[in-house]
Amino acid sequence: MRNLNFIAIIVSTFLMSVSCISAQTKNPESEKVIGTYWSPKKDAKINIYKKGTSYYGKSVWVANPRKDNKNPNKSLQLREVLGIELLSGFSYEDGVYTDGTIYDPETGNTYKCKLTIEGNKLKLRGYIGISLFGRTEFFERINNKI
Repeated sequence: MRNLNFIAIIVSTFLMSVSCISAQTKNPESEKVIGTYWSPKKDAKINIYKKGTSYYGKSVWVANPRKDNKNPNKSLQLREVLGIELLSGFSYEDGVYTDGTIYDPETGNTYKCKLTIEGNKLKLRGYIGISLFGRTEFFERINNKI
């Protein structure tokens, strides 16, 4: 009988641990960023999605289809801007998406970046080095989720 009680305690502890870990990894607050947004000039639509534990964004519509000819990597200059992963590797912590980068096809430059949600807008801060030296843009949400 003691063995059965001991096994029951071990199994219960394991199940509680798994449910706590699962609750920590699924954070609905962190997924608020998922959806499609207009670029600031409304000349592109960016879809933000989750891949693994990180967030990414790619162009799903562009007003003026063109090649990525400003890319410093010559082998990428012939690809279409439509479909490019512009936002990469963001992680969520305390209401801010950090540790990501943004690629700007207008200049061919990649910048460090952080994102925050403000109402139906995505506040995007691209910068070099520290956030103090950068530029903020606002992307307007088109829909809630794809």
